[in-house]
Amino acid sequence: QVQLVESGGGLVQAGGSLRLSCAASGIIFSIYDMGWFRQAPGKQRELVARITSGGSTNYADSVKGRFTISRDYAKKMVYLQMNSLKPEDTAVYYCNGELNKYRYWGQGTQVTVSS
Repeated sequence: QVQLVESGGGLVQAGGSLRLSCAASGIIFSIYDMGWFRQAPGKQRELVARITSGGSTNYADSVKGRFTISRDYAKKMVYLQMNSLKPEDTAVYYCNGELNKYRYWGQGTQVTVSS
């Protein structure tokens, strides 16, 4: 059974930082591309950051220079370090794992940034 379990969300003031974590199980973690998506109320889910199985990363323009995605192959974990948070970063953040036609999602964790 595949599970992606996020943690680390919460309420933070603008300018603050949070670190999201995603624990993966039930997949061969090392061969999956992993990512973080977010969905704000009334908006579509959007890609925030992705890290490939080989460790290459890409980011949405809106978070470049502020967010950093990383992965720990031994622990089967994916992280999203979020700095200089803005109110517009408020959303539910979802962990994602992809391999060819296979795509899995976590349950999401709420991030709220107050102004």
